Amino acid sequence: MPQTVRPSVGPGQIVAEPVRAPLTPWAWAVAGVMFVALLATASRYGYHRDELYFIQAGAHPAFGYPDQPPLVPLLCQAMQALAPGSLVLLRLPSALIAASTVVVAALTAREIGGTSRAQLIAASCTAASAFALATGHFVTTTTVDLLSTTLLIWLVIRVVATGSARPLLWAGVVVGLGAEAKPQVAFVALVLIVALALVGPRWPLRSRWALAGIGVAVILAAPYLLWQALNGWPQLTVAGNVAGSAEGGRAGFLPFQLVLVSPLLSVVWIVGLVALFRSLRAYQFLAVTYLLVAAAYLVGNGKAYYLASLYPALLAAGALPIDRWLSRGHARVRAIAASVVIVISAAVSAVVALPLLPASSLNGSAVLALNPDQGETVGWPDFVSTVASVWHGLPTGAVIFADNYGEAGAIDLFGPAKGLPAAYSGHNGFSSWGQPPGSRGPVIVLGFDPADAAQYFRGCNITATITNASGVHNDEYDGPVLVCSAPRASWSALWPQLTHYN
Repeated sequence: MPQTVRPSVGPGQIVAEPVRAPLTPWAWAVAGVMFVALLATASRYGYHRDELYFIQAGAHPAFGYPDQPPLVPLLCQAMQALAPGSLVLLRLPSALIAASTVVVAALTAREIGGTSRAQLIAASCTAASAFALATGHFVTTTTVDLLSTTLLIWLVIRVVATGSARPLLWAGVVVGLGAEAKPQVAFVALVLIVALALVGPRWPLRSRWALAGIGVAVILAAPYLLWQALNGWPQLTVAGNVAGSAEGGRAGFLPFQLVLVSPLLSVVWIVGLVALFRSLRAYQFLAVTYLLVAAAYLVGNGKAYYLASLYPALLAAGALPIDRWLSRGHARVRAIAASVVIVISAAVSAVVALPLLPASSLNGSAVLALNPDQGETVGWPDFVSTVASVWHGLPTGAVIFADNYGEAGAIDLFGPAKGLPAAYSGHNGFSSWGQPPGSRGPVIVLGFDPADAAQYFRGCNITATITNASGVHNDEYDGPVLVCSAPRASWSALWPQLTHYN
């Protein structure tokens, strides 16, 4: 059995040389299967509302946006430019990132002394998890965060396992680049520092490589930080507005953690969490990091899925005691049972996370209840067709105003083929990309009910209702398409009231 390495008080000295098994090729095989599955389902259903927004954000390049850094929008715009309308190419980076996370999970198990089988367990559990499949299916900032946080933790574990602080420089690169996709990895890095200071080992914090890593991270993240500072830190407003808006708020935060991986496979990361305080105490800073981050999000009413990026590392930690358990009496029976559990978990996770069901079967299903994002990838062409039928019946020059970035992004992506002009919206990034001139009308207003629209527009009437061919009751379904005679004031006067960050 590989020997667990305990760091000494100083860098470059370890109690025993680590005996690590080579990275098992089965980790690559598992990642490959996952990658193929993600690409095979990439073009089912359609665009997610976030993807529609990212594409338009990337078409307005900037160092930052009110709700996110620039990396993911720029990547989406690049994929869209290479193959307009290709969901497979748009989602190719997400599939690669998710598959890479599987391999890094196996590397993490290897680094803490896991055998080839423990590495396979870590890779398989990560690939079978609902969070990895869901974030690998479509483009989201969480996809990048999943890999960057897993890489960060692996590099810090490598520092402790080898007694060399050099990987901290690369950890800084990972944090800096990762923060240009989603700032959460920087928060996890700060908590990691606190955890090392609390429970050790502390010598990496005194290394010049730690200072170099922090410097690199700050330099790489500086463009986004500067943009946020110059624009009044709108990201904080967004964070405050979305707090507790999903997964049942604080009451649902802890139960949802059992769903993020899989109800059956949650035992692996829970065992890993316990092992980090017992048989893997050299790496207990990881357990402390998880508990501190969880406490921060629970107190701050953060979304439950914010913890997802920490689970590949915990699954890697849990893989070692699970591997030892499998080697005890009736080893063959235990191995078969474990394989069945992983396969069943993968199948259930795939149904929940991937568009495997016919879209018309989503209504009232457990899939839509557990993963509402499935519904948000259905019906956008139908949405735009409905708006187009209304717009073509109005005088030339009618304005399209949408309440949210998904609606506006759909109009901008699908609308030109139907003769529609660009949409305007006060939601997040769209709020800074221009507003209609003067106070002319008529205005097609989307995403408002008549009473709310009457605060800003005159003479509003419902002229159509949003549906979709699959009958999926998503956020847009049954919403009214309003035609209003004119705004109540000039657009420039109304714009501050119409701008919202959430």
